[in-house]
Amino acid sequence: MDILDLARRNQQKAWKIIEDTKIIPTWESVGARVNLVGSLNTGLLMKHLDIDFHIYTPQFSLSDSFQAMVKLTENKSFMKMEHKNLLDTEAECVEWHAWYRDADNELWQIDMIHILEGSRYDGYFEKFAERLSAVLTEETKYAILKLKYETPESEKIMGVEYYVAVIRDGIRSYEEFMEWRIQHPVTGVMTWMP
Repeated sequence: MDILDLARRNQQKAWKIIEDTKIIPTWESVGARVNLVGSLNTGLLMKHLDIDFHIYTPQFSLSDSFQAMVKLTENKSFMKMEHKNLLDTEAECVEWHAWYRDADNELWQIDMIHILEGSRYDGYFEKFAERLSAVLTEETKYAILKLKYETPESEKIMGVEYYVAVIRDGIRSYEEFMEWRIQHPVTGVMTWMP
């Protein structure tokens, strides 16, 4: 399969899932501002089927957060949901992870990170996506998608690792990328900005 066609197909599916789940209006109904972040936002979604949202509220209400998730569970395509309460950390958020089975029986992970406005990461990943999109060329986009395509399903790699390796360090082959990862181990949030 052509890599660019696969990326385009998966991005179209992701947008249909966003529409079907009504994630954005559901969160807006509890007073939240919803921003798409991650690989779908930048056009770099490949075969790791995930959709990422950062969701902001001026005050944090766990009950509102749970209320939004309860509404989402009315969609029978959601198979599983879990959360992690990180309100007492520097992230000041609650991570929601939901698994959605699409019409082709593929399982998508949808990450909804509910963040307190004004906290450390407020707007950071949106700015990252904007800057990344601005520096991407057709060649670097293809190189990133190709590396993602060649990554085995069992390998868990953060998107930012591909972006740093390709854009900053000129990595183009999967073998070079694996060597690069050994030399650049990631612990925690990677704060490189293009």
